[in-house]
Amino acid sequence: MAKLTKKQKEAHAKLDRSKFYDLAAASSLVKDITNVKFDASVDIAIRLGVDPRKANQMVRGVVTLPHGTGKDVKVLALVTPDKEAEAKEAGADYVGLDEYLQKIKGGWTDVDVIITMPSVMGKLGPLGRILGPRGLMPNPKTGTVTMDIAKAVADVKAGKIDFKVDKTGIVHAAIGKVSFDAKKIEENANELIQTIIKLKPTTAKGTYVKSVFMSSTMSPSIAVDVKAV
Repeated sequence: MAKLTKKQKEAHAKLDRSKFYDLAAASSLVKDITNVKFDASVDIAIRLGVDPRKANQMVRGVVTLPHGTGKDVKVLALVTPDKEAEAKEAGADYVGLDEYLQKIKGGWTDVDVIITMPSVMGKLGPLGRILGPRGLMPNPKTGTVTMDIAKAVADVKAGKIDFKVDKTGIVHAAIGKVSFDAKKIEENANELIQTIIKLKPTTAKGTYVKSVFMSSTMSPSIAVDVKAV
């Protein structure tokens, strides 16, 4: 096992591994145990009592974090010419269609979210092998395939994120930056957790939210008291 650095030892010393923290305490502690020199992301991992292999137990949704993610989200709007001005005014970083489809075909994926229109989805199908693994394929369920391009772009820029349970039953999401004050981290985390609770599949049996862990980039994980959320 790799030896801990001095800063890592200091972080571990502040964390009681045998304790479960409420969201407020965890949100404050994650700031305290982060020692990197950049503005680290704050992440949350929520283990659910579902079987993602079953279609009726797939947990997926969208949530608008009250305080955003703290990240400058790069948005590509793949739209027809009549929608280009709308997308640009809403704040899309890249706007167009055929030229960007060609760039993606060549391997370019330097964006965080792609928003498009129903009529364009047919052109994106052949690019699924490139966009799918990167989580960039637009989906009507997440609001990224829509005729209201302006609203979709504005929502993403304001902190709307989509989440999906992975094959091990865990939802991973970035909920802010360590530069946020603790209250904002807490409120963002709570918004995500409550949204996931509302999406509980009717076929899921037993304990739904099994565990919640909060961490920042390169920090130890903090166990959150599930009963408190």
